[in-house]
Amino acid sequence: MTKAVDLQALAAQIAAGLTGPGGPFEMTVEPVLGATIPVFRNRHRSLQGLLEASRDLGDRDYLVADDNRMTFAEHYEAAGALAAALAQRYGIGKGDRVGILAANTPEWVLTFWAAQRLGAVPVGYNAWWAPREIAYGLEHTRPVVVIADAKRAQQLAATGTDIPVLTMEGDLPELVREYRGEYPVNEVDEEDPACILYTSGTTGRPKGVVHSHRNMVAVSDYHRFTDALSAGFRGLPWDGSPSNRRFLTTSPLFHIASLHNLVIPRITTGDTVVFLTGGFEADKVLRLIESERITNWGAVPTMASRLLEADLAKYDLASLAAFSLNAAPSSPALQQRLRDRLPVAQVALTTSYGCTESGTAATVATPPELAAFPETVGRAIIGVSVEIRDPEGVVQPDGVEGEICVRSPYVMLGYWNDEAATAASIDANRWLRTGDFGYVSEGRLFMAGRRSDLILRGGENVYPTEIENALDAHPLVQESAVIGVPHEDLGQEVAAIVVVAEPESVTADELREHVAGHLAYFKVPARWLITSNPLPRNVTGKVLRRELSLGDR
Repeated sequence: MTKAVDLQALAAQIAAGLTGPGGPFEMTVEPVLGATIPVFRNRHRSLQGLLEASRDLGDRDYLVADDNRMTFAEHYEAAGALAAALAQRYGIGKGDRVGILAANTPEWVLTFWAAQRLGAVPVGYNAWWAPREIAYGLEHTRPVVVIADAKRAQQLAATGTDIPVLTMEGDLPELVREYRGEYPVNEVDEEDPACILYTSGTTGRPKGVVHSHRNMVAVSDYHRFTDALSAGFRGLPWDGSPSNRRFLTTSPLFHIASLHNLVIPRITTGDTVVFLTGGFEADKVLRLIESERITNWGAVPTMASRLLEADLAKYDLASLAAFSLNAAPSSPALQQRLRDRLPVAQVALTTSYGCTESGTAATVATPPELAAFPETVGRAIIGVSVEIRDPEGVVQPDGVEGEICVRSPYVMLGYWNDEAATAASIDANRWLRTGDFGYVSEGRLFMAGRRSDLILRGGENVYPTEIENALDAHPLVQESAVIGVPHEDLGQEVAAIVVVAEPESVTADELREHVAGHLAYFKVPARWLITSNPLPRNVTGKVLRRELSLGDR
């Protein structure tokens, strides 16, 4: 315990030097959207500044996917050309939305940065959505064009949309060649929207989380700060010079873990982003770590668990220097299994807590702290304030459970075209109500539970209402309830309790096919209970979810 306290004191001392007057990450207090919050004094005022500075990184690799390699210089040129094409051919300008629907590719990132040059707002649609969900997203954010990979272009065609669709494989290379050498720029403000990503809401419909230029630049500065802090721990100077790290990306780019916290910060640090292409396979990932000399990887717990099924001794993993568990809670047992089997986890295993709305991790548990307190998700990062509040909004003392509330320059502007949901989530002082529950003890955050009905399946958030709505549309279904049940690999899997007049009148396979026609595959229930017994409800008619179970099935 003494060692942990000493490390915490050392971290505070180093941080004070970095963030104090004249420090490279000097903190100040400024008004932000009506609230006074701490911000970095010396910062770019838009993502455009980050892109412009990346030009100096030259022939260092920025994006790698199989044999497709793009240097920073090549990316800068291509982003300018694509921006010119989007402006001149499609009239895209400041505030217009540019849809992106694709698996992880360098072209996904290129499209994002091209939109930034124009002051347009890239919208990262979920690449696993079914056509009906895609149609909803298109109607909700109304992009001028959608840039998609070939597979998702077919999905877009199935929606019947009349929005122009450009393919990454065919249209983008031609546009970049035709408009090469042109670099349009439309100025933006810090509080202008910079990106929209979708997250499920408790109402069951996906909500568009809007992050501003301030939010996303601040996230990149936070990652630069952690680099400087790490150098200080090792007694090394830090001047922001490019390093030679190589970051493996296995989470989708339509998540903040990969976009906000990996791809974008690397354009400020000069590091390489390596994409895993195709589905997740342990052998494939391990060989990629070996061949590309990966130094940093952030995995969802499900991926980490699957990794342990392989014979790790067969691979050269010596390059891996940092490993984190993201997107979903990880059990102490999994953490220990990783330390026992994966050398990097013995000294560099971290975890964190955050949500799409918070923009980045609100808290991070360092390796020594996680080893000492395996159930914690860490302490608030720089610039973040965390409070635990009761239903009336009263701040709770140490050890008392309540809703986790967060305030920082990283927190979203709000939900796209949904003032009511924004007002319900962010108060006048810019505190975000996360809907998650936990408690704080000696500065460390501990999760007590997620949103009351949220299912965390392999790092994906699944809300029951959306699935229940799809089930209830079946002509034989009287009512339904969807719950999460424990699963060794995924953390949780989706289960459905379906009430019909005659249980023999419909099969689980028929219901599964019905849901699959409406929703993405990861939302389709894997386990079923078909019954004629009504669902348990309280006096106001709400389903008592805590009383639900599948019995022996």
